[in-house]
Amino acid sequence: MDAATLTRPAPARAPNVANAPVGELLRHWRQHRRWSQLDLATEAEVSTRHLSCMETGRALPSRDMLLRLAERLDVPLRERNRLLTAAGYAPMYRERPLADPALQPAHAAVQRVLQAHDPYPALAVDRHWNLVAHNRAASAFMAGLPDELMTPPINVLRASLHPQGLAPRIANFGAWREHLFERLAHQVQTSGDPVLAALADELRALPLPPGFTEAAPAPRGMVDIAVPLQLHSPVGLLSFISTITVFGTPVEVTLSELAIEAFFPADDATAKALTTMAAAAAD
Repeated sequence: MDAATLTRPAPARAPNVANAPVGELLRHWRQHRRWSQLDLATEAEVSTRHLSCMETGRALPSRDMLLRLAERLDVPLRERNRLLTAAGYAPMYRERPLADPALQPAHAAVQRVLQAHDPYPALAVDRHWNLVAHNRAASAFMAGLPDELMTPPINVLRASLHPQGLAPRIANFGAWREHLFERLAHQVQTSGDPVLAALADELRALPLPPGFTEAAPAPRGMVDIAVPLQLHSPVGLLSFISTITVFGTPVEVTLSELAIEAFFPADDATAKALTTMAAAAAD
């Protein structure tokens, strides 16, 4: 750990966003990113004195200044709207359901990606890991899960790690569980979302599946490049690696928070098994 790291503040507890002034929100995001006032002032090309005045409420940032600071701090679009509102400006980024006619091109793009990925599983989730859409292959792996886990909104992390969900079917449960926790922790750090933080606490408190063991056969060479998802199935052990797809230039809240996770076979046996399963389902 270097001296610069030692002088940086720890992430701050999120203020009450419903009532917090814009300066307090700015300070929260700066501290959440572990930036000093000098760090942010340098990046945003503003004096540290002016930044300090904005954070303490002695100066009100202009709309352009607020957006510049939010951009440098990589504040999510939803939270940028909160910053704007707290400063007395109109929100800039609209939020509409994916089924809204205005988002039809994006909705169609998501459906094309999911359908094109068959016979391999793929699903789309929102910022809290609630299921938005999925393809036929993903349906097969969710079949048989209890109603309490499959009643909308379906949280895919809860369904994956719950002992009555997919957990007993995951051969490398320990490694996959830690992988999901690492991803979730990164999202909490990036977004500052208290709902995600609460979800992480809930998932860590879940009991382990019956007969849990750390022993997990991994595809040869796979553990050196990615954490695979290995599932027990009626046709044998299926091994996957996954990719995440997001919209590259969103200016709408819903799109900025949407992610598609696509699973690819990690070995030839899995690819053949999925192709065979899809052909049998089509007959």
